[in-house]
Amino acid sequence: MDRDIITIGVATFNAFWGEKEKNLNRIKGYIEAGAKRGCDFIVFPEMALTSYDDEPNKAKQDKMQSKLAETIPGPATNEVAALTKKLGVYAVFGMPEQDPEKTDIIYNSLAIFSPQGLEGSYRKMHLPDPEPNWASRGEKPFILKTPWGPIGYNICYDSYCFPEMVRYYAAMGCRLYVNCTALAKCHGGLGSVTLEASVLREGVYIAVANLGGLDVDNYFWGGSCIIGPSQKTWEPYYYAGHKFKDEIADESEFFIATIDLSLAKRGLYQYNSKVNGTDFRPDKYIEMYKQILGNPNFGKKE
Repeated sequence: MDRDIITIGVATFNAFWGEKEKNLNRIKGYIEAGAKRGCDFIVFPEMALTSYDDEPNKAKQDKMQSKLAETIPGPATNEVAALTKKLGVYAVFGMPEQDPEKTDIIYNSLAIFSPQGLEGSYRKMHLPDPEPNWASRGEKPFILKTPWGPIGYNICYDSYCFPEMVRYYAAMGCRLYVNCTALAKCHGGLGSVTLEASVLREGVYIAVANLGGLDVDNYFWGGSCIIGPSQKTWEPYYYAGHKFKDEIADESEFFIATIDLSLAKRGLYQYNSKVNGTDFRPDKYIEMYKQILGNPNFGKKE
């Protein structure tokens, strides 16, 4: 039987732009501190290893993300893998990943670790501006099998604008999914509203880690948090951390919560005798998406 009780730490992390070694040292320090405080699972933001902001006037090969990208596995992930093995914890952080075969291809990725070391990478599937200036899109979701059951991974835009992602994870049995993000103030209130909707709709828990403070141009909200179902009907509950727009959400802080995954409310994906199936109907959605793909006006160049 899967374990139900898990202790999660999420970091609001003001990454130093372009200073990979400095950020890596801090990531390792937080992992050590989180393990001492009883964390099973430690989450860092999108692009925590290098920070995020683009250099719009530079060619792709000259951009910071291209210059500092590493393969996964690679030097940075080898160091963190050794640490999670030593401490017996799970961890995840964001970084620019270089394709091992086509070295000019870079992904906005998550490096994912367990007590066994490096488990792999998730490559962000949906890229908002300005990320296509340096990153290529990933092609598939990532589910990690753990003692608490499967856990799904998203990055930022994946979570806020594409509910297909969290629905996939919930339908595959995930009671928890991770959202590593670099959500800046220019995006308004998009984040909290859409994550809360995912909690209400899918009944899952979400561990969120965001960059916080000034990067080069962007000012990131912070607002790392752990959200899940409430005992109150149709309300999300913040087990730790802040909403993105809270006044103090941008402060660098590490939030910890112990949650009970048995309280995940996954009714849409469970058998309903009244309809002789699940309320969620992927067999019908497949046909609907085929119709979209067959629509000559879908994705048409103007």
